[in-house]
Amino acid sequence: MDDKKIARINELYHKSKAEGLTAAERKEQQVLRREYVDAFKRNLRSQLNQISIEEADGTITDLGEKFGGKRGNQTGNS
Repeated sequence: MDDKKIARINELYHKSKAEGLTAAERKEQQVLRREYVDAFKRNLRSQLNQISIEEADGTITDLGEKFGGKRGNQTGNS
């Protein structure tokens, strides 16, 4: 998500508190917020998939493989 969209989310938030939003602006706010949350989840999932743990016996456990996160980050299936 780019900085312009984040700025627009903040703009709409402040406008909603100050004077209220039109129906079109509320819809835009919902769409932008959903896009932001989805991007955040994808980023977090990607980071978690990169974590490996060294066990006491020296073996490496790849958490992405162990818990199924590396089968691909499906968009919309969060």
